[in-house]
Amino acid sequence: MKVEIFSDIACPWCYIGKTRFERALASYEHRDAVQVVWRSFQLDPDAPQREPGSTVDHLAHKYGISRDRALAMMDGASQVAAEEGLEFHLDRALTANTFDAHRVAHLAAAMGKGREVMERLMRAYQAEGANVADHDTLVELAAAAGLDEREVRQALESGAYADAVEADLDRAAAYGVTGVPFFVFDQTHGASGAQPTEFFLAALRQLGPRADRADAPGERGPGGREEAGRGITSG
Repeated sequence: MKVEIFSDIACPWCYIGKTRFERALASYEHRDAVQVVWRSFQLDPDAPQREPGSTVDHLAHKYGISRDRALAMMDGASQVAAEEGLEFHLDRALTANTFDAHRVAHLAAAMGKGREVMERLMRAYQAEGANVADHDTLVELAAAAGLDEREVRQALESGAYADAVEADLDRAAAYGVTGVPFFVFDQTHGASGAQPTEFFLAALRQLGPRADRADAPGERGPGGREEAGRGITSG
């Protein structure tokens, strides 16, 4: 089966959801038959490419709340992350545009390092206050995860994989994805949010390879948005 995971590097709940899903996958009896595909999504496509500001201040302005209230919102996510073994420092986070970071993630996937690079990028944003729009920073992070520095820099300078990111964004729109993380199982069943590990394991067992189950359909039907969200609910 194929599991598509729509996420944004600047999304703390995506990192939490990633961790929970991967824990479920590790416990799944047929994990070797599961293909995981990371799909790009941008929560804030208008975020600056240069001189990004504080995410705390951005949230306060966006929702019309105090800075202390914005910090409290972040603390809630950080507490949940800690329960999953993740250390967040969201007070350091910068509201940087993630488009180029997603291009690097596509390069990594082509090199067989997609999971490692996605992990490194998410940790850099959520825990280290890294500017993930800065090309030098992206080169350094990708190299730390196993990519060749020259290949990463060349891809960034040439605009490589921009079409792949745009295709993912279009795919998300076709599925009706408006928030992330969002998980699509074999193009027919969708689950939104950083669901518990038990939920993901149950979904894999319900929808994945079984002796009494026919092969999953290879393409979405004409229903598009409705079919993408059918079968599994996020409640």
